[in-house]
Amino acid sequence: MRMLKRLKKANTPAKMKHLMNWYGPYLGAGIRIEHIADNWQSVTVSMKQHWYNSNAVGTHFGGSLYAMVDPHYMLMLMRILGPDYIVWDKAAAINFVKPGRGKVTATMSITDEEIERIKQVTAMGEKDLPVYKLKITDESGETVAEVDKTLYIRKKRDE
Repeated sequence: MRMLKRLKKANTPAKMKHLMNWYGPYLGAGIRIEHIADNWQSVTVSMKQHWYNSNAVGTHFGGSLYAMVDPHYMLMLMRILGPDYIVWDKAAAINFVKPGRGKVTATMSITDEEIERIKQVTAMGEKDLPVYKLKITDESGETVAEVDKTLYIRKKRDE
C-alpha cells in the first residue's frame, strides 16, 4: 500500500522511473524502466533474461512479458489528463509471436492527437474505451509478443 501512495506522489518522470524500478514485482522479474518522457507521453521498458524469469523451455516467462507493459498506458494517461479524469485498465490480450530470449524491450507512446481525441470524447461525461496496441521486441528487433490494452477513461462528474 505504501508503494501505491509513493507512486501517486511521484510527480516527475525521474521519480516515477526510480520508484517503478524498485517496485517489488518489477524488481523480482528483472524488469527495468529505461525511459519516461518529460511530458509522460512515452515509456520504454526492458527485461533481460535470467533463470528467475524464464519458463520450463528456456524462454521468457509469459507473465513477466505481460507484466513489463501492464500498467504504463494507465499511469501515463493519469499523469497527462490529471485529477479530473478516471483512468483504469479494463482489459488486455497478449499474443505470443515467437519465443523470447535475451533482452526484450517495449515502448508505449501516446500522441498529442490521441490526448485531444480522449478529451473530446469524454468532454460531456462519456466514457472512452481506447485500445492501445504495442509490441515487445527482442534484441534483433523481431516481435516476441503483441499486446492490446483496453483502458476505461471518463471525466469525473461534478459533485
